[in-house]
Amino acid sequence: MTSTASRKSYGVKGAPYAHPSPTTTLKRARSAPYIFLLPASVLFLLFFALPIGYAVWLSFRKAHVSGLGLGAGARKEVWAGFGNYTEAFHDSELLHGALRVLGYGCIVVPVMLGLALLFALMLDTERVRLAPFTRLAIFLPYAIPGVVAALMWGFLYLPDVSPFYYVLDKLNLPQPNLLDGGPLYLAISNIAVWGGTGFNMIVIYTSLRSIPAEVYEAAKLDGATPLQIALKIKIPMVAPSLVLTFFFSIIATLQVFNEPTTLKPLTNSLNTSWSPLMKVYQDAFHRGDIYSAAAEATLIALATLVLSFAFLRAANSRNKQEEAR
Repeated sequence: MTSTASRKSYGVKGAPYAHPSPTTTLKRARSAPYIFLLPASVLFLLFFALPIGYAVWLSFRKAHVSGLGLGAGARKEVWAGFGNYTEAFHDSELLHGALRVLGYGCIVVPVMLGLALLFALMLDTERVRLAPFTRLAIFLPYAIPGVVAALMWGFLYLPDVSPFYYVLDKLNLPQPNLLDGGPLYLAISNIAVWGGTGFNMIVIYTSLRSIPAEVYEAAKLDGATPLQIALKIKIPMVAPSLVLTFFFSIIATLQVFNEPTTLKPLTNSLNTSWSPLMKVYQDAFHRGDIYSAAAEATLIALATLVLSFAFLRAANSRNKQEEAR
C-alpha cells in the first residue's frame, strides 16, 4: 500500500511542491491570451490611438493671437468648434488635390491590379520556367523605398540625364516631356505601378497556389483550355484576394505623398498642394497651422474609412448574392 508521503512531489531542494488547483490552472489559461496581447495593445495605444486622438483634439482648436503677438500670453490656444472643418471644406487647394488624386487612382489601381493578376496567372501555369527568379524579379521593386524609387525614375524622366531621351534623340523620335502637363499623371502613376505590382502579385499568386489540383484536373477532363481555366476557375476563386489588394490600393492611393513630393524639385508643374497629404504637410510644417492641418488629416482619414467600408460592404453583399445562387 502506497503511503501518503510517497505521493507528494518534491522540489529541487527536497521541499514539498504543491500542485496548483484546477481552478488556478483554469484562470491562468484564460488570462494567457490577454497577457500575450498586452505588449501589442500598449504599443497600439501609445503610437496609434493616442496620436489619432490628439490630432482630432487639435482639429477642434485654433490659435488666438492678441495684439502684435508679442510677449507671454499673446498667443493662446482656444476652442474653434467645427471652424477648421468648415475652412477645409471650402479650401479650393484641398479640393483640387483630391481631384488630382482621383485621376491618379483611376490610372494606378486598374493598371497595377491588372498587371499583378496577369503575372500571377502566368506564374501559375505549368510551362513557366525560372519561376522563383521571375517572382523575385517582379517583387523586388516593392522592396525599394518609395523615395529612392521616385528619385530614380525622376532622373530617368529628365531629358538632360535620361538614357531614354538619348536613345530617342539618336533615333530622331519625339521626346515627350513627362514632367509637364498631362503626362505628369502617367509619370507619377508609373512609379506607383512599378513599385506596387510585385506585392499584389504575391498575394494573388499565393491564393492561386492554394487551389486544389483536383479542380484543374476535373476541368481538363471536361475539355477546358488553359484560358478557360484561368477565366472561369482561377479568377473567381481568387476573388477574395482581389478584393483585399483593391482595398489596400485604395488606401495607398488616398495617401500618395512620396512620389509627388520627391519629383517636385524636378519640375514646376507640381505645387506644394498637389495631393491632400502634401497640403496637410504644407499647412503643418511651413505655415505652422497645425490646427487646420489636423482637421484636413482627419477628413482624409474619414474619407478613407468611408470608401473602404463602402467597398467592403459592396463586396460582401455581392458574395452573399453569389452564394445564394
